[in-house]
Amino acid sequence: MAKTAAKPPRPAYRCAECGWETGKWVGRCGECQAWGSVAEAAAPSGRTAAAPVTTPAVPIGQVSVEDAAFRLSGVAELDRVLGGGLVPGAAILLAGEPGVGKSTLLLEVAAQTARSGQRTLYVTGEESASQVRLRADRTGGVHDELYLAAETDLGAVLTHIEQVRPTLLVVDSVQTIGASGTEGVPGGVTQVKEVAAALVRVAKTRNITTVLVGHVTKDGSIAGPRVLEHLVDVVLQFEGEGSSRFRMLRAMKNRFGPVDEVGCFDLSPEGITAVADPTGLFVENHHAQVPGSCVAVTMEGRRPLLAEVQALVTTSALERPRRTTSGLDGSRMAMVLAVLQQHCGIRLHNQDVFASTVGGARLGEPAVDLAVAVALASASTGAIPPRGVVAMGEIGLAGELRRVRDLPQRLAEAARLGFQVAVVPAGPGSRTPAWAAQRREPRFVDGMRVVEVPDVASALRLLRLTGERSAPLRDVAE
Repeated sequence: MAKTAAKPPRPAYRCAECGWETGKWVGRCGECQAWGSVAEAAAPSGRTAAAPVTTPAVPIGQVSVEDAAFRLSGVAELDRVLGGGLVPGAAILLAGEPGVGKSTLLLEVAAQTARSGQRTLYVTGEESASQVRLRADRTGGVHDELYLAAETDLGAVLTHIEQVRPTLLVVDSVQTIGASGTEGVPGGVTQVKEVAAALVRVAKTRNITTVLVGHVTKDGSIAGPRVLEHLVDVVLQFEGEGSSRFRMLRAMKNRFGPVDEVGCFDLSPEGITAVADPTGLFVENHHAQVPGSCVAVTMEGRRPLLAEVQALVTTSALERPRRTTSGLDGSRMAMVLAVLQQHCGIRLHNQDVFASTVGGARLGEPAVDLAVAVALASASTGAIPPRGVVAMGEIGLAGELRRVRDLPQRLAEAARLGFQVAVVPAGPGSRTPAWAAQRREPRFVDGMRVVEVPDVASALRLLRLTGERSAPLRDVAE
């Protein structure tokens, strides 16, 4: 019996914008909703034949690691996030919102690398060479070893790399570079994949540290195909508010180091500088003690940061009182308000509540719940918290305080900055009331007194923020 001939593979249709595939042609992409972007994709060419290898396989113990040693970039906070510095042959993707300072940061890194005697090539596809030169003059980034090229064609970029032979390559940005002979427009899925793959291939074969700048979408995710993040070795996110000079650099992916480190920078008209101790940016120095303020200790990666929480409570003239937050999680503040009313007797249902952080800090972890509660209670009752107190702890719906991670690091940072008292949750299984904690031997960390309390009501009474200003500490309930 004759065998039936195998049917050829059915051609698929692919969106040129997002890469979505379908078995039949449609006028509108079902993923990104773009019109006229779906076209027939090329059919697979069949089985790939064996080819000669570039280098023979060797036992892993015989592979040299000297060529992949870390090299300092000259920017300490960037080296901190990368895990030690730039790795030769590494491909790094830096993403961030428009105007956050990506180009300024990379121009500073390129200038520092050039000052160390290593040749650097900066390829710009978004600006002209004159515009980049003006920024370099303003930030002091002009150096003979820093080469600048304004190109939007991949072939021209590869030619520049062949001629300059840099140690560090910066491409700003990968969405503006186009590959001739590849379908789609620059910034499309196919173009971005081809450009990124070619640059990563050159980085690996020539041992060039390559930094690619990537655009972001409206929701903050990296624009383009997801494969772009898989191709590179490191994915960095540059964050910051437009109204603040403070910037943060986070590692979303890092094959050479940790992903829980955070770098802090100060962006100014003169350039960008690393901030080794950013706590002073988030804590206000008041000339006189005022109600409605409390200092919290939050963790940004492995780094403890002190930030001040401020609150304002006023009588509302509306049927639905306003709840406004800035730098805080609005849903968690609503939960804290409910706990204060239910378990602490602080009535805020007919009050307008405003809560914010100092310096544009974003506090999203649960460890700042107690500081928010202290600031709200102080603003409501008018009582002023004692000077030199920090509060940290997660508040449960029953009013209890839960332990937070990295408590020793938080306490050490608060003690280093001169705070005298820290209010923290009680240890596991501890049912000691706050007034009893005052009678026993106090606990000190680097000269700072640490007071453990079981719940938020005990913390407020300990700090005398419940309106009972004359109540002694021994009246705190369990």
